[in-house]
Amino acid sequence: MLLCLTANHRNAGFDLLDRLSVAAPEATAHLVNGSDTVDGAVVLATCNRFEAYLDIDGPDDVLPAVERTVTAMSDASGVDPEELRDAITVLRGEDVAHHLFAVGSGLESVVVGEEEIAGQMRRAFDRARTDGTTSSALERLFQHAARTSREVRTATDIGGKGRSLVRLALELASSRVTDWSAARVLVVGTGQYAATTIAALRDRGVSDVRVYSATGRAARFSARYGVRAERELSAAIGDADVVITCTARYTITVDDVPDESRRLVIDLGLPRNVDPAVATLPNVELLDLEVIALHAPLAEFRATDDARTLVQNAASAYAADQEVTPAIVALRKHVFDALDAEIARARAKGADETTVESLRHLAGVLLHTPSVRARELAREGRAEEFTAGLEALFGVVPEPREVESDRRDGTASA
Repeated sequence: MLLCLTANHRNAGFDLLDRLSVAAPEATAHLVNGSDTVDGAVVLATCNRFEAYLDIDGPDDVLPAVERTVTAMSDASGVDPEELRDAITVLRGEDVAHHLFAVGSGLESVVVGEEEIAGQMRRAFDRARTDGTTSSALERLFQHAARTSREVRTATDIGGKGRSLVRLALELASSRVTDWSAARVLVVGTGQYAATTIAALRDRGVSDVRVYSATGRAARFSARYGVRAERELSAAIGDADVVITCTARYTITVDDVPDESRRLVIDLGLPRNVDPAVATLPNVELLDLEVIALHAPLAEFRATDDARTLVQNAASAYAADQEVTPAIVALRKHVFDALDAEIARARAKGADETTVESLRHLAGVLLHTPSVRARELAREGRAEEFTAGLEALFGVVPEPREVESDRRDGTASA
């Protein structure tokens, strides 16, 4: 069964999320390796959420899996276990799919409809796949979530205004910046978020954009995006009206900020890129994630009812598909076993590969309509009719749902 542990901007402080964002991805393997209860894990850690999606054997494993996750994440991040337990909400079963589909569609973000979350979700899953911590159940879950995200953005206007933390931050900053077209802006960081920041700045008419990287990547990044590379941080800050940080690698301290002129610093990093003490310097105003989040629930950023309806429908369809999947798998096994036997007989009689391929094609055609019909019945709440018909016609009885979820090595769960 599926389990989700979530701590986000609604039920946890940014300081806790800050610490988890650094340690959580690296600790994912500890959730699976050597575990008798956790068959797969994907951890999503962003600037406003920590979430662990787990594939466990059954209801009896919920508490052990939760404790294993709390222990692993506490050990890795230094967060007190009790503090983490208090911040986490535990979802299970069908609620997991609904939550992930809403997260991937931007409905649970600080800025509803923000664009970055779909990419962050994809990268979290890709990392888990590379590290070997996924399972077939999590594969299906995240594939459906990605599909739902695309459908929501295509069918509604939830992402139509380029919503993101960057754009909200710039909207808030507009009350402090007299003329964006004349502003000198320094971007600290050279990742994808920095590229998104530059695009948002140009939409506001900013032409003087500089970039600094503590890892020496500024020259290549500046050539790609047509901005000016800076080599020395303090001097670059001193020559900027607005400083925007979006990197996981560097923290700006009070020693980096010249105090001779008025300056706005926007910290979009998690972990935080700017020491909060910078806000105490004369003529410096700091906008960080906590300040930005206070202003996020603006009317123009609220999701439409259509978007939430699509997510609900997708989650219901996913749950129905999972209910009928064991029966479809059983039917396919029955047909493919018969197909293999028929191919063996045909080859024994001298049949060529054209005949073999024709037999395989016929099997696929025969399976298509029953598979579609099974899912239609499941979405109407009639999955048991398909299962009963399968047994009546072919004598095929599906495996229990708990057994259908595969372990990472492809063998059935015991």
